[in-house]
Amino acid sequence: MRDLTLDQAAGLRRMTAAVAAPRPVKVVAITGGKGGVGKTLVAVNLGAALAQLGRSAMLLDADLGLANVDVLLGLHTRLNLEHVVSGECALEDVIVTASSGLRVVPASSGSLTMATLGAAQHAGLINAFSQLFEPVDVLLIDTAAGLGDGVVTFSEAAQRVVVVVCDEPASLTDAYGLIKVLNRRQASCRFDVVANMVDSAAHGRALYDKLARVCDRFLGIRPSYCGHIPHDEYLRQAVRRQATVVETHPSSPSARAFARLAAAVDQWAPATGARGGIEFFMERLVRPSAQAQEVVTQ
Repeated sequence: MRDLTLDQAAGLRRMTAAVAAPRPVKVVAITGGKGGVGKTLVAVNLGAALAQLGRSAMLLDADLGLANVDVLLGLHTRLNLEHVVSGECALEDVIVTASSGLRVVPASSGSLTMATLGAAQHAGLINAFSQLFEPVDVLLIDTAAGLGDGVVTFSEAAQRVVVVVCDEPASLTDAYGLIKVLNRRQASCRFDVVANMVDSAAHGRALYDKLARVCDRFLGIRPSYCGHIPHDEYLRQAVRRQATVVETHPSSPSARAFARLAAAVDQWAPATGARGGIEFFMERLVRPSAQAQEVVTQ
């Protein structure tokens, strides 16, 4: 029989090592300003594609009042972020895993309380992620539409902001407005553009160029281009099946585009230091040694 004391000591050393050298996390907000540009579809399929690459991917549904990630993925959830905010459960208790391996943090749908959270409550949710000990390679944040407090706060707390646009004047106008607000509030924000629902690669590049020129002229910044997602009937079929197209039709044009997008995101380096302000996984960035000491002394 193994010595229980030795087992406990070995477990403590493993926990201490994990906390002292926590896995770096890439935190990516997916937003668009205007509703209807397909950002949630981009988020769930990107997450599934990252999981297929073997990455530990997690998706936070940050449309707190009108959440729909669980519906798109056919997930049946009993608990969500509203229960976390009310103190009924911990963040770990609400996480569910989709068939692709993507882990989802569901929010509430049709909740006025969640739709009108204050700055302190948004900050509390963001800080809660620093307490997750389970490994996460990439955290994707699917924001709400518009320019509400939650959209701005969650985007500022991410390391990179993916702005999804489509070929509509309002989409480009709202995307520019979002970038303008975030850039003025936090100049260190990094923006990447995805052109969604386009006819060709050239169509996607042309949309990006329109937005990039305006940002360059009036803001003095030029967002990066992350690629395009084509119009694809297979993607519509996947939505009807409450599944991701990268699972149901992996050889389809849209699934291949999501695979390319995931490969690009996979090459992004995670943050290694705090920028200032509220950030996801802040304690993993700036206080690992203090956390390790706390574990050892308990």
